[in-house]
Amino acid sequence: QVQLVESGGGLVQAGGSLRLSCAPSGLILSNYYMAWFRQAPGKEREFVVSITWSTGATQYVDSVKGRFTISRDVGKRTVFLQMMDLKPEDTDVYYCNAYRYVPENGYWGQETQVTVSS
Repeated sequence: QVQLVESGGGLVQAGGSLRLSCAPSGLILSNYYMAWFRQAPGKEREFVVSITWSTGATQYVDSVKGRFTISRDVGKRTVFLQMMDLKPEDTDVYYCNAYRYVPENGYWGQETQVTVSS
C-alpha cells in the first residue's frame, strides 16, 4: 500500500520560513520523481518543484526559485521542501506527489496548509 505522509506547514508572517516533509512508503523510490504542488481555492493545482530521487536533479517553478529548496534524505526516505522568504501569495494547500511518468497518474499526499500573513 502506497502512502505519502506529509508534515510541516502552518501559519507564518511574510518573510518567514517553513519546512514541509513528505515520507513515502510502499514505493521503490529510485523509480520515482518526488514533487510538490500547491492549490489555492478555486484555482487549478500548480507545480512547484520536483526532485529525481535517483539523481537529485531538481526543477522549480520560476516564482519560487531562490526561495524554496527541495531535498531528499535517502536514508530516511523523506523529501523536504524548505521555504524561505515566504510571501502572502505562497498561501495555498500544498501536496506531495510521487510519480514515474506524469504527476496526474502518481500518488498524492494528504495535503498541508501553508498560510503566510502580510
